[in-house]
Amino acid sequence: MEKILNILIVGILSTFTFSACSKSSSSTNSSDMNEQKFDSILANTKSEKNINMDELEKITFGSGCFWCVEAVFQDLKGVVKVESGYSNGKTKNPTYKEVCSGLTGHAEVCQITYDPKIISFDELLEVFWKTHDPTTLNRQGADAGTQYRSGVFYHNESQREMAQKWKDKLNAEHVFPNPIVTEITPVGTFYVAEDYHQNYYKQNGYEPYCQIVIKPKMEKFEKAFKEKLKN
Repeated sequence: MEKILNILIVGILSTFTFSACSKSSSSTNSSDMNEQKFDSILANTKSEKNINMDELEKITFGSGCFWCVEAVFQDLKGVVKVESGYSNGKTKNPTYKEVCSGLTGHAEVCQITYDPKIISFDELLEVFWKTHDPTTLNRQGADAGTQYRSGVFYHNESQREMAQKWKDKLNAEHVFPNPIVTEITPVGTFYVAEDYHQNYYKQNGYEPYCQIVIKPKMEKFEKAFKEKLKN
């Protein structure tokens, strides 16, 4: 489903949540998430960090509209590059139109290159869990389809273990009112999306979708993660 067609749907919504690109009846309000439990889990996982790495690392996240995901992660200190694209599907070199059909099996994702000496994988996971609704299957707000599924597409075993540990703890402590459906699976072939999808929000912030959906989310993100943002 073309995201731009969702503007008519999203435009009638009176409020926006931090945990999804646009609010729907199945979206999780930020107030529904138990912040105290979430912070406790964050503190525990930080104490269990694996060893520091000297080289840049990559992680691939799917959490709905990749325009939204890109806008969030590219503003974090320690993030060197964010590329919007398609991953974990069955068609070679898919186009945006093909992915939106839902027939290729791909997820809209952002592949993030980061410096673990500046920002840890724990911190990236914290942002991932807090900036979308991981409990809605194949949906973020008005964006529906398998291409919008929530996923941590890991690049190594350490990432898999940490992501699974977060998911298990969040579920066990009922941080979200519904079970997390995020898939944790090895990253498949990653295809960079068309040029016009890259750096989308920064270049097209005046567009209706950006103003209605992404801007409110970014305002909440910037307030919540102020200390982690680039100058």
